[in-house]
Amino acid sequence: MRIDVLSVVPELLDSPLSHSIVGRARKKGIVEIHVHNLRKYGKGRYKQVDDYSFGGDAGMVMKIEPVFMMLEELTAERKYDEVIYMSPDGEIMSQAMCNQLSCKENIIILCGHYKGIDQRIRDYLITKEISCGNYVVSGGEIPAALLIDSIVRLIPGAIGDEQSALSDSFQDGLLSPPIYTRPAEFNGWKVPEILLCGDPKKIQEWQYEKALERTRKFRPEMLDED
Repeated sequence: MRIDVLSVVPELLDSPLSHSIVGRARKKGIVEIHVHNLRKYGKGRYKQVDDYSFGGDAGMVMKIEPVFMMLEELTAERKYDEVIYMSPDGEIMSQAMCNQLSCKENIIILCGHYKGIDQRIRDYLITKEISCGNYVVSGGEIPAALLIDSIVRLIPGAIGDEQSALSDSFQDGLLSPPIYTRPAEFNGWKVPEILLCGDPKKIQEWQYEKALERTRKFRPEMLDED
């Protein structure tokens, strides 16, 4: 899989894309991630990529030319399955969405900045808009890193134990059940006896009931969707 990220502040992505699961996946050649600085196509001494908005609204707007030229450069080299814009008013990111995107071959992620991007980019160049929640952050770099991490960990080989990803919250429409590790007792707090019984069937039944219980308590809307 190849992921190309377009940003005006590419340095923000250095750490999250270079360590842990994503960093190891890149070193193994499981995923290629290329971060491109949109200022490559900026104008003037300071490589400007933003300008005032028509209509006099406050805040600067990312210009269409740098984005168009960078997309033109990339799409001339290969076909992309999606051109994604990280936007607060996009479709809310979900596990199902990440599952689908992890099966793609090539995707581009555009990180917005300033007040936002020229609407024509959204109208004519973007194929999918994704939001990481109902709030606004300073730019799309952190949401892009979040999306990339969620996608990459699902690619076969990225995680040592692939079954681990399959038992994550949301994969089966429920939150994960409680998890424990050694010691079995600490400070008088004990691990549930059922987890020590050695009977896989009984443990799975307990885990399902606890997952259902936690989902009903913390995220009841997930059950309402059924």
